[in-house]
Amino acid sequence: MDWLKGVFTSKFVRGNAPFLFAVFLIFSTVCSVFAGASVNEAALFKKVFSVYQSERAVKRVKAWRALVNEQQGSSEQQKLAEVNAFFNQLHFVDDIKLWGKTDYWATPVEFLGVAGGDCEDFSIAKYFTLTELGIAEEKLRLVYVKALSLNQFHMVVAYYPEPAAMPLILDNLDADIKPANQRKDLAPVYSFNGKNLWLMKEKGRGQLAGKASRLKSWNELRGGLKNNRMNLPLLSFD
Repeated sequence: MDWLKGVFTSKFVRGNAPFLFAVFLIFSTVCSVFAGASVNEAALFKKVFSVYQSERAVKRVKAWRALVNEQQGSSEQQKLAEVNAFFNQLHFVDDIKLWGKTDYWATPVEFLGVAGGDCEDFSIAKYFTLTELGIAEEKLRLVYVKALSLNQFHMVVAYYPEPAAMPLILDNLDADIKPANQRKDLAPVYSFNGKNLWLMKEKGRGQLAGKASRLKSWNELRGGLKNNRMNLPLLSFD
């Protein structure tokens, strides 16, 4: 298992390229919306209450914004620890049970508003928050892995202090942040961030699949994200 080179076979790339590129476009669109965006917190809190009709939902979103404000001057290691612990308090629930869809990528506000989500929601919320705290996108990747003990695919956040360093893994399955080579229970498949998608090979460097500038077909989605999309779930944890 190689977290620096990956374990993506050329056969898997050929068979899944359309899906993988679509994932990249969705995520890079989201990142382009959130990066550098100012947050009107009063309007945000008001909309959260209007949609979810829950003071607890508002408190969670307020706690998130307080975390972002309080941790701006902290070290990157402290930011990782605080963000990982904060989101790991939420409930894990499958998309089909929560949203009635086999795959739904919640925004951080939706994730906090409903107090739960799946591994992608945990990871995406952590990623956005870390970038808002000033950690460079070049140091962060979302990594699709196979959770070997569960025999299912899973998503985590990888933090690279240096380009060639062994990354640290932020995960909802294991609350402790550990170097990737200590996570024998995870097998990396492919990784991406707000700029690039890496289609990994068994040997050699990852193959770059595209750039974040190729977003024209996702303008409608980008507009929805700018309006702080907040959908109602099928379940309530409040």
